[in-house]
Amino acid sequence: MGSGHEHGIGAPCLKCKEKCAGFELHFWRKTCRNCKCGQEEHGILLSTEENRKVGRLSEDAKYTNLMAKLKSEAIPMCKPNVMVVSNPVPAKKDSLKTVTYDWSPSVQNQALARQYMQMLPKEKQPVSGSEGAQYRKKQLAKQLPAHDQDPSKCHELSRKEVKEMKQFVKKYQSEVLGVGNVKIPSEINAQDNKVHNLAGNRNTTAVVGSKDKSKESKKIQYSCYCCKHPMKEGEPAIYAERAGYSKLWHPACFICSICGEILVDMIYFWKNGKLYCGRHYCDSEKPRCVGCDELIYSNEYTQAENQNWHLKHFCCFNCNKVLAGKVYVMVRSKPVCKSCYMRNHAVVCQGCHNAIDPEEQRVTYKQFSWHASMACFLCSCCSKCLIGQKFMPVEGMVFCSMECKNMLY
Repeated sequence: MGSGHEHGIGAPCLKCKEKCAGFELHFWRKTCRNCKCGQEEHGILLSTEENRKVGRLSEDAKYTNLMAKLKSEAIPMCKPNVMVVSNPVPAKKDSLKTVTYDWSPSVQNQALARQYMQMLPKEKQPVSGSEGAQYRKKQLAKQLPAHDQDPSKCHELSRKEVKEMKQFVKKYQSEVLGVGNVKIPSEINAQDNKVHNLAGNRNTTAVVGSKDKSKESKKIQYSCYCCKHPMKEGEPAIYAERAGYSKLWHPACFICSICGEILVDMIYFWKNGKLYCGRHYCDSEKPRCVGCDELIYSNEYTQAENQNWHLKHFCCFNCNKVLAGKVYVMVRSKPVCKSCYMRNHAVVCQGCHNAIDPEEQRVTYKQFSWHASMACFLCSCCSKCLIGQKFMPVEGMVFCSMECKNMLY
C-alpha cells in the first residue's frame, strides 16, 4: 500500500540544513532516510488530498441529537472553510482591513466567527500565511494522522488488520467523534429546550411566576467546562454535542485533555467526560508503534523501554537490523544495535582511547569516560589504579594526589 512517498521529496531540512541531501521518505518510519528528521522539520505538511480526507472523516460521523437530525443547518461541517473578514481600521474611519483565514467555524454570522478567532491566542489564529496558519497545518498532521484513518497510508497491513482498522474507525465515528459548534451561550440554552420539546421530553419542573421566565433565563450564569471561569455575556462559546448542551468551552479552552493543544478545526473525540484529539483518543484505545507511528492491530507486538513496537519495527534506527533478543542501546530515545553504537555513538575511554563497549563497566565524570579496569582508570602521573579511590579530575585527566597533580600542572 502506498504511503505518499512522492509528497515533499527533496525538501531541505530546516534543522540539519546542508547536512541533509533533501527529504526522502523512509519506507515505513515516516522520517527522512538521509537525516532521520521528521516531515515537520522539512516543512512538509498535509497535502490537499489528505486535508480533504480530514474533512470527510468528520462528515461521516453520526450526530445523534434530535435537533441535528431535524435541522440540517445545525450539523457542524468540517470542510476547510476559508473566511475573509473586513475589520474597520481604528485610525481611518472609512477604511477596512481585510483578513483571510485558512479555516473558520461553519457559522452564518460572520461577526460571531470573527469573535471566535479573536478569542484564540494570536499565534494560533489561522490567518493565511501566518505562524497561526502553520500551527494549524502542523496540528492537523499531528492530531489527525492519515495513517490513523486510512489503511492505504499504513505499511503492510494484513487483510485481517485492514478489516479491524476499518471497524475501529467506523466505531469511533459513530460513538465519540464530533465537531464543535460556535454559539452564544443563551442560544445554546434555547436550542437545548427546543430539542427537549421536539423529543417529547416535557418533564420540566413548574416554576412559580412563569411570566418572568425570560428574565430568569437571562440570569443564568454559564461557565467554561475546562477553566471553570464564567462566560461573558455576548461572547461565543463552543459546545460539543457528544458532551451535551450543559457543557461549554471558551474557544481557547477547547483543548485535548492529554496534549493540551487546541483541538484543530474543533474536531474532538469525547470519552469518559474528557475531550481528546484524534491521536490521543486512538492511543487510549490501541497501542501505537513507536517505530512507524501507526496503531497496532496485531495481537503480537513488542514492549520495550515502556513503549510499544510492531515485531518487525523493533529494529536498529541506523541499519534496520531486528533487535528482538539482541543487545541494543537507546540513543536519543531510539534503539541502536551494538555494531552501529560502537561505530557511531560509543564514548571513547580517556585511558586507552578505544571505544567503550555498552556491556562493559565504565567510570564517568562529566563528559569524560574510562573503562572501569586496572589498565585504564589510572592516575595520569604515577599510573596508580584509582578504582574505588578518591581522585582529582583536571581537564580529562585524573590524579591520585595533589603531589601528582602539581608535577604536571
